[in-house]
Amino acid sequence: MIQTLELPVAGMDCAACARKAQRALMKVPGVQSADVLLNAEKAVILFDTGLASADALRATIERVGFSVPLPVPAVDEADAPPRYVLEAKSLQRQLLTTLGILFGAILFVVVIGEGLGVFDQLTARVPWWAGVLAVLAFGYPIFASVLRSALRGEVTSHTLMTVGTIAALAIGQWATAAIVVFFMRVGEFTERFTSERARRLLKELTALAPQTARVLRDGVEREVAVETVSPGEVVIVRPGERVPVDGVVLEGQATFDQAAITGESMPVEAEPGDAVYAATLAKLGHVKLRAERIGRDTTFGRAVQLVEDAEANCGKVQRVADRFSAWYLPVVASIAMLTWLLSGNLLATVAVLVVACSCSFALATPIAMMASVGAAARQGLLIKGGRVIEALVGCNVMLVDKTGTLTTGRPRITDVVPLGEWEEAALLRLAATAERHSEHPLAEAVRRLAEERAMALGDEPARFESLPGRGVRAVIEGRTVEIGNRRMLPAGAEVGAVAGIAERLEAEGKSLLFIVVDGQLAGLFAAQDTLRAEVADALAAVRAAGIGRIELLTGDNERTAAALAAPLGLGYRAGLLPEDKIRIVRELQQQGHRVVMVGDGVNDAPALAQANVGIAMGGGTDVAMEAAHIVLMREDWRLVAESVLIARRTMGVVRTNIGFTALYNLVGLSLAAFGLLPPIYAAALQSIPDIGILANSSRLIRNRKLAND
Repeated sequence: MIQTLELPVAGMDCAACARKAQRALMKVPGVQSADVLLNAEKAVILFDTGLASADALRATIERVGFSVPLPVPAVDEADAPPRYVLEAKSLQRQLLTTLGILFGAILFVVVIGEGLGVFDQLTARVPWWAGVLAVLAFGYPIFASVLRSALRGEVTSHTLMTVGTIAALAIGQWATAAIVVFFMRVGEFTERFTSERARRLLKELTALAPQTARVLRDGVEREVAVETVSPGEVVIVRPGERVPVDGVVLEGQATFDQAAITGESMPVEAEPGDAVYAATLAKLGHVKLRAERIGRDTTFGRAVQLVEDAEANCGKVQRVADRFSAWYLPVVASIAMLTWLLSGNLLATVAVLVVACSCSFALATPIAMMASVGAAARQGLLIKGGRVIEALVGCNVMLVDKTGTLTTGRPRITDVVPLGEWEEAALLRLAATAERHSEHPLAEAVRRLAEERAMALGDEPARFESLPGRGVRAVIEGRTVEIGNRRMLPAGAEVGAVAGIAERLEAEGKSLLFIVVDGQLAGLFAAQDTLRAEVADALAAVRAAGIGRIELLTGDNERTAAALAAPLGLGYRAGLLPEDKIRIVRELQQQGHRVVMVGDGVNDAPALAQANVGIAMGGGTDVAMEAAHIVLMREDWRLVAESVLIARRTMGVVRTNIGFTALYNLVGLSLAAFGLLPPIYAAALQSIPDIGILANSSRLIRNRKLAND
């Protein structure tokens, strides 16, 4: 049986650590895939339970130098959430790190004193064996890791520096070796801090999820762990508390801050029958909810899952960087060997070994990607990883759905035109009855008009059939009622007396619904949707970002499509069925275009999945999250433009990171090989690329204000 297992992984400090654990897991028989996520601090493993076990996978992670914290129940409350046990070796590692940095700091002060002529005097007073023991003791965590890697046939960036340290000890330069160890520890700390900075975005996001819930059980109010709540239970939310589950309001009324879900700070009123989401904050009032979805199944939980998984969805740039890191270290070793053979300068050889920085290549992409994905999530914009960001930068065509995408998706009936002996009230009653089970926005508009007129609907349809791309067919009180677009008209049917009216309404940008009763045209309804207020400015921003070709895709006729597209400067394709949209996406891709598809995430799901990048304005619906590559947690077109801008800014930062790292290593290796960079200073400069990458990538963490905010 194939199973997916998630294991927490502690002790990873840099991208190289994650790759080491991932390679080890992939070697376990039965493992089909393994993603070790540095920022989420976990491993996601797909394996065959007949060939591998959870214990074996856990042991594999521990064998390569990391730990797998085990959850244990809290002793103070049976229903409390699990806590993770910190292992003793973690404390030992922290102690050695602290002592190593303290010792190195003292030696660093000594190096400063070299310019004053006191360096040799001070080091001469320390016995050589004491210096060697100090180097070995405080470099132990790194040396032990290098030794374990060597026993597995692996070479890491610390391998070369360790060799350099041993070489310095061999020629009696224990003080030089100590300074090298000091800066190795500083570099290790810098990498850990850099990774933790990106990790913090995810931790801040997950911290919004409540750990406990107040539920009614057997008439008694109890506070329990969220994980123990079952769908259908009644959950109580008081003012100032965050909602622990996705649910529906049963009693009460409250104002909710949904910024954690949608990025929108404006509060939302909720009353009985309204849906509320986990991690939203109740500001005024209190409510009782019926729990619908719990934990990772909630809208917020799935959003966090997408941010976590974004690290695994690395793009081409990251894969190139990983391949580069694989051959970079052997190249550095070769340069060091040539330096020794050609110059005989052992100090220059040591400098070459310690100045090389391969971790910075591995950090250049994921730190920037995670910064962007995390910051975007806080704005209500979920991006499924670096692969999506790279793809979006290369897109040159945008296809846009109409209803629910360019428009609000809440059309209203503006005209009712009965034919023959039909009266307006009877026609509306029959149409609303036929549409009572349809989820289409136009069907909702018909029902809403009947409700506004306090009109009682007819009997439940004896039969109901939804016809995608056309409309619905129902049998009501013995009559066959069909309501939909022109495709619903019987063959040879004439619009007749309403032809001129229909043409005029369509020219005004209105959508028409024709109602056919027992094969005869009985009348029509005209509906008009409202264009989203921010669309025009957002489309201008998309064009400015480099996507010049934007086309409207709609099932409406030519006149209606033209009336909407012309003011926005869009091309359009009208009269489309749902399957036509995916065909158009494929045709454009076959012509060499890279396509962005923007839809509402429901009927556009196939086209969203087929596009190079699918953007769903689904408000966090399940279909949107599954089909699209980017999900807008609120229906705001400014986020569409922002997603394009985020992609371009992110790739600009990635290219800068890689360029800076490559230039640094080229200059550093050259200076070291020619004897112009002493080992002490080579070690000191080794952490600069990590700091530069952190500083450059941090620009992406800041939330930008959207236009008109």
